[in-house]
Amino acid sequence: MDAPTIRTRRIVGLAVAPLAILVAGLLVWQGSTAAFTARTQNVGNNWETGSVTLTDDDAGAAAFSVQNATPGVTGSRCLTVTSTSTVAGVVKPYVARLGAQGLENYIYIQMEQGTGGGFASCDGFVRVGTPLPAAPLSYLSTANHDYATGGTPWATTGVPGESRTYRVIWSFNTTGLSQIEIDALQGKSVSVDVVWELQNN
Repeated sequence: MDAPTIRTRRIVGLAVAPLAILVAGLLVWQGSTAAFTARTQNVGNNWETGSVTLTDDDAGAAAFSVQNATPGVTGSRCLTVTSTSTVAGVVKPYVARLGAQGLENYIYIQMEQGTGGGFASCDGFVRVGTPLPAAPLSYLSTANHDYATGGTPWATTGVPGESRTYRVIWSFNTTGLSQIEIDALQGKSVSVDVVWELQNN
């Protein structure tokens, strides 16, 4: 059998090149259409913080401004605290900024939680739970001086408009003092801030 001539080999080579390109193109086309695709998506994702807000009905006034107190005198005042928060949390009252000028060991405070009443009047107040025992301001300023050490917690649910009334009962207690010690308290005073703080869970 005669071997192909140089001319024949050239013709065959030229004919094979387009054929190879055509086959390669067909393989690429088939490969690109050989898979199914599908997808799903969840649109509009967003994150927004809740808020914690606490107000009271004292209109910026002090609950107590007692002048000319004498031994044995007592009194009380109510304050309604309202949460307008959108997240659940816990409210705790505590004392801050004690101004100790001689009466800090003798003015006793007891705080009760309840419903009804308000800053204008304690009429209608109904106590909820058991209050902590009365204690002098000097003790409270160290034992209940911040949120972590605050007393009588109130758990809120995160529904704006929740409220709790607090009745603060105070007394000028000189039990156990001699007459000389009592007389030495004349002209003395004490001041303190009562804070209600809300923190979310």
